[in-house]
Amino acid sequence: MKIKITADSTCDLSKELIEKYDIGIMPLHVALGDNDCLDGVTIQPSDIYAYYASAKKLPRSGARSSEEYRDFFKSFLDDGYDAVVHYDISADMSGSFDNAMLASQELSGVYVVDSRNLSTGTGLLVLDACDMAARGMDALDIAKRSRSRAGAVRASFIIDTLEFLYKGGRCSSLAYLGANLLQIKPVIEVKDGRMGIASKPMGRYKRCIEKYAEWVKSNCTAPDKTRCFVTHTKMDDGLTEKVTEIVRSWGIFDEILETTAGCTVTTHCGANTIGILFINDNGEAAD
Repeated sequence: MKIKITADSTCDLSKELIEKYDIGIMPLHVALGDNDCLDGVTIQPSDIYAYYASAKKLPRSGARSSEEYRDFFKSFLDDGYDAVVHYDISADMSGSFDNAMLASQELSGVYVVDSRNLSTGTGLLVLDACDMAARGMDALDIAKRSRSRAGAVRASFIIDTLEFLYKGGRCSSLAYLGANLLQIKPVIEVKDGRMGIASKPMGRYKRCIEKYAEWVKSNCTAPDKTRCFVTHTKMDDGLTEKVTEIVRSWGIFDEILETTAGCTVTTHCGANTIGILFINDNGEAAD
């Protein structure tokens, strides 16, 4: 069976990984004022920083329509693929999954997976799907295993400033001012398909990153050792390398992949945001 693995652009996989695993990417809409762009195609994270610096506004992201998804899936089926297994950002964060599901019902051989995640939390499931396809698993079994593993994905990020969350209406002015005064660097974790605050380390950002890494390691109770992501927005010099070296020093993961977060994480969190993401199920999907 010839299977195409696809995902929306929020999976934050690098160009190199997309090419290596031949992954189809559906870019989401991102609007800069009246200018409608496509994530990773006609807009890059650097454009968001420039837009915010000049307009003091954040872009708006938007799901693709069911018609756009149908055409996207159909293009692979018309190209000779027997099936498509597609991964979307958590249904609790976007309408992308619902629209993709509507499109899949009009076609035969399309399986849509709600990643219950974002960024390379989704990307972990996507690369696992590529591994399964390479082993000869059929599309239905790939989708089933991915759904059973989604709850085991551990996705979290530490944020230097709440400015973008505040400007985007995702935190109150009181929380924003309090975080600045107390030098709180919140850790955002995805749980049950939604983002929430996991901890609030205080102090210099570099030291808070070290505390964050210690917290992540304490949650590596049953890691799938295949791979781990260190995913980040625009960072101050040396911080990305520091986190990567910390994770490497654990000696847990066979592969540590560094990726730059795309427009979705950038819009939510701003610069100096970094996360360590992995699957915590010993490499075995739940029954």
